[in-house]
Amino acid sequence: MKINKKEFSKMAGDASPGSPIWKDFFFAFIFGGAICTLGQFLQYIYMTNLELDKKTASTWVSITLIALSSLFTALNWYSNIAKHAGAGTIVPITGFSNSITAPAIEFKSEGHVFGIGAKMFIMAGPVIVFGTISSMVYGLIVWIFKLY
Repeated sequence: MKINKKEFSKMAGDASPGSPIWKDFFFAFIFGGAICTLGQFLQYIYMTNLELDKKTASTWVSITLIALSSLFTALNWYSNIAKHAGAGTIVPITGFSNSITAPAIEFKSEGHVFGIGAKMFIMAGPVIVFGTISSMVYGLIVWIFKLY
């Protein structure tokens, strides 16, 4: 059976469920905003109660959010939250933490080196590589044009 592109597109559209885009936008906004609000709250607490400067408090906020995300992933709470939040949990630093922690937990039975060590960067590896290359290109552009 040979089908053309138009027929294939119709078949794919019929088989694919519709996406409630406005609902997805809303929940991504709410959950992503809640994560960022938590970060701001933690920064305020660290700066006022622990008397840390803004840069140090910001570092501790990142560490705290990463740790909480890893803990929630280990307890299988993160995936349940992400089902409703969508991109709201993917975009902040918590999504990156989840993308490293989840494969590490899933493949721990394969051992420390070939399981945890190798598999935890399957999802995060391209992000790390892209981030590193992008920062190098940006640094090169700044250096060439002496923007600072």
